Amino acid sequence: MSQPGGPVLKLRLATAGGEWIGPGKADLLQHIAETGSIAAAGRRMGMSYKRAWGLVETLNAMFAGPLVVASRGGAGRGGAELTDDGAEILRLYRVMQDKAEVALEEEVLAIARRVVEPKRK
Repeated sequence: MSQPGGPVLKLRLATAGGEWIGPGKADLLQHIAETGSIAAAGRRMGMSYKRAWGLVETLNAMFAGPLVVASRGGAGRGGAELTDDGAEILRLYRVMQDKAEVALEEEVLAIARRVVEPKRK
């Protein structure tokens, strides 16, 4: 949908408590699901383990049940995975993203046509 270098629609769902889930937190959940590791997911996103853990704690506190569970261990024994709730929240968020992109494609393209390219130094 989006043009290379053009505007990108980013969906953020805010909760009544003031927290939100957006593309970054969804990507973190996706990477945890793919790697089985909070540290590896954070590395994929260029963030520290501490930052990734903080986001996981925020996500876990936002919902009735945790989205990510982690097991302690040393080399090769620890890990993390999405709970059923975590997988469902990620799935629902991705569906929302897809629907928003389709529903707003015309408006995003209309805005993209009016964007001025930044001047290069």
